[in-house]
Amino acid sequence: MGLFPGDAGQQVSEPQVLAALSKVQEPELGGDLVSRRMIKNVKIDGGTVSFSVELTTPACPLKDQIRAEAEAAVRGVPGVREVLVEFTANVRRHAGNPEQAAIPGVSNVIAVAAGKGGVGKSTVAANLAVALAQEGASVGLLDADVFGPSLPLMFGVRGQPEAVSDEHGQAMMIPLEGHGIKLISVGFLIEDGQPVIWRGPMVSQLLRQFLYQVAWAPLDYLIIDMPPGTGDVALTLAQSLPLTGALIVTTPQQVATIDVVKAMEMFKKVNVPLIGVVENMAYFIAPDTGTRYDIFGTGGAARIAAQQDLPLLGQIPLGMAIGAGGDSGHPAVISAEPDAYAEVFRSVARQIAARISVMKYAGA
Repeated sequence: MGLFPGDAGQQVSEPQVLAALSKVQEPELGGDLVSRRMIKNVKIDGGTVSFSVELTTPACPLKDQIRAEAEAAVRGVPGVREVLVEFTANVRRHAGNPEQAAIPGVSNVIAVAAGKGGVGKSTVAANLAVALAQEGASVGLLDADVFGPSLPLMFGVRGQPEAVSDEHGQAMMIPLEGHGIKLISVGFLIEDGQPVIWRGPMVSQLLRQFLYQVAWAPLDYLIIDMPPGTGDVALTLAQSLPLTGALIVTTPQQVATIDVVKAMEMFKKVNVPLIGVVENMAYFIAPDTGTRYDIFGTGGAARIAAQQDLPLLGQIPLGMAIGAGGDSGHPAVISAEPDAYAEVFRSVARQIAARISVMKYAGA
């Protein structure tokens, strides 16, 4: 914290730098960067000032705004010639319900749910998982749709998880990995084409093993691809999981949004916070003409979000590359094809991460 000579004999000190940064507000959580203890590792070398900003998530959507405002504030300090800003992240662990056992080493558990099948819930879950990983988060994905597991196909991953013993002698599974994501699915445990003919209690027991007997740690986000609807398995999961919140996926048409309300009410009844709504297959842009077609109608998700006082976190268009990516084991978010809409998925992922951070600080 010593003083260093700056331009024209000016001296720059750490208290001056912190005073300048105390005028910069965190755009979503409120409060300034200094009082929130987000400023780390301040270094001063002559007229060059460097420091780190510790974010609540590596997928912060307002990172560029924070950088610009922090740089401008410090440049206003007499003697400062250059400002170097780095970002780190400390994803806060969700406190959860004390009656629900936390998953060791997992900071947040996100349920991706839909009121009905056929809305692309699994596609959204897979692409959001990869998008969060692209932003620098550590991510796992649990395929809880036991009767229709799609995760092995969508990630192009085959094989069985390795069994090991932890330090207490308990049997644990090592998750498989694909595109930087830790993966678990019943599809890894059965042969292709074989049905899962199990009753509810057996399914619940398996899913509990997937939660607590898999070496997930360390994870910033564990995404649960929920079974569709509000049946026994979905309800049991919603009641027993230490969920940070639930993300609701729908398509625009009324037949989907009606069922979405039922799914929302299920989560409300078991006191699971709702993160927001994502509209999948929102519209189609013809690649030859650029004409937009609202194949499944328009505005359905926006109406539901407004009625439920929830944010509409994004609208994902219908693209041929999205479906092709799921079939080939290469999620659309890693594709450069225009109709993969990779940046749309990344934007939605950032919005989700930011929303979770805000919900935590608000005590949700």
